Amino acid sequence: MPLPFQPKGVIPACLLPFHADLSIDEAGYRAHLRDVGAVEGITAVTVNAHASEVATCTIEEQERVMAITMEEVGDRLPVVHGVYSDGSHLAAAIARRAERGGASALLVFPSATFAAGGAMRPEMALGHFRTIREATDLPIVVFQYPLATGLGYPVETLLRICQEIDTVVAIKDWCNDTKQHERQVRELHALPRRISVLSTHSSWLLSSLVLGCDGLLSGAGSVIAALQVALFRAVQAGDMAAARAVADRIYPTTGAFYDPPFLDMHNRMKEALVHLGRMKAAHVRPPLMKLPDAEIARIARAMDAAGLSGETVYAKVA
Repeated sequence: MPLPFQPKGVIPACLLPFHADLSIDEAGYRAHLRDVGAVEGITAVTVNAHASEVATCTIEEQERVMAITMEEVGDRLPVVHGVYSDGSHLAAAIARRAERGGASALLVFPSATFAAGGAMRPEMALGHFRTIREATDLPIVVFQYPLATGLGYPVETLLRICQEIDTVVAIKDWCNDTKQHERQVRELHALPRRISVLSTHSSWLLSSLVLGCDGLLSGAGSVIAALQVALFRAVQAGDMAAARAVADRIYPTTGAFYDPPFLDMHNRMKEALVHLGRMKAAHVRPPLMKLPDAEIARIARAMDAAGLSGETVYAKVA
């Protein structure tokens, strides 16, 4: 039986190492899972999502990733499985496989079809989630994108999804708009069936958490989960001095991971782990490409500025 999923706290999205021939480095992935899974205070892990370059993974590879994840951490951490597909029936099939594989919850990405005007047809988004709901009883986390991408759900549509799909328990909020973000926190929390908000605004995480988020779900957790735990706990305790101190340590990593072009963020996280001696190589699948040497050096300097080393990166922050 899968472990119960509670949509709160720090939930890292794990990276997926590859060999030079771009096959999955299973031994490297197991080591990465053990590293992340050992961070004191995390509440779950996420796989088959952006951080694991899911867009380049076959269904069979996603199943293998899930199987390895369950072998390494599934007995002590809930596993959130990404549902990344443009077709609703294909998304439902992924959801069923995830449930069979032992997932505790689903992270549902928007269909790329919505980019061509989906905001004008809320019934399409609702239908997408209904199709997935019919396939599984697993709790659902709705991935909320920025409206400017064409993939974000207008707040009114988001509220309908959360009210009409009974297995939706949270959103992963990447609206990238502070006003909208606060509105979503307030209105989702005020629903008769309270919906949690998991921030993925990693480039302004302290500000986001202070608005009342229930936790965070972020690829940056593959590297800085221990710092994220310390920040979240400080905010929850109302200790802003401690929170700012942790945020100061996180700050160098923010630019290293999230400066333009944004699409290189997980590529950069792999390079950070190579620098820290926690990953053998930073191979990425096309269309992503190897970073220039100058940027790799900048990432290394940022890890040093954050006070991270191979020995301390996953250790509890005092």
